[in-house]
Amino acid sequence: KMRNVIKFIGEGDKVKITLRFRGRELSHQQLGMNLLRKVQDDVAEVAKVEAFPRMEGRQMLMVLAPK
Repeated sequence: KMRNVIKFIGEGDKVKITLRFRGRELSHQQLGMNLLRKVQDDVAEVAKVEAFPRMEGRQMLMVLAPK
């Protein structure tokens, strides 16, 4: 999936990353935040964060845009 993120950013497109929490996973939102932070660090040289990670119901969203 990271390959696709880098491909879309390279083509000049924005990327929305969504994590869906199910059941007890909602009580461990910090793990999802850590995962999105890792994605952010991995694409830091080609993309910037347009919308920082936030919760919307049971989903955590983040939007990346090309630099």
